[in-house]
Amino acid sequence: MIEDTIGKIEARIQGAEAVKEERRQELLELLGTLKAEVAELSKTHEEQAQSIAGFTEVSAHEATRAQQNPELLKLSLEGLGSSVRGFEESHPRLVQIVNGISSTLSNLGI
Repeated sequence: MIEDTIGKIEARIQGAEAVKEERRQELLELLGTLKAEVAELSKTHEEQAQSIAGFTEVSAHEATRAQQNPELLKLSLEGLGSSVRGFEESHPRLVQIVNGISSTLSNLGI
């Protein structure tokens, strides 16, 4: 399920015409790393891993919409940030990747 969700995110980013190629590659690289980190997390925290993947999907959707709604993007990114809260010590790389994705997605609308 998590791999399917990340696959959907990758497809959405690939097909987003509004995303510049440089940002697209950056996001795809971050997603590749996220995929590995979430797979590792899912071994011990399946529901949290699914939440992280789900909030990443919603955030990517909101950031790549043709008609963006800044409030919905903000809310989805807050949810994404909340989904990794508490993993700073046990999974610092995961938190770093999610923060990078959040930052990149939030800057797409600028």
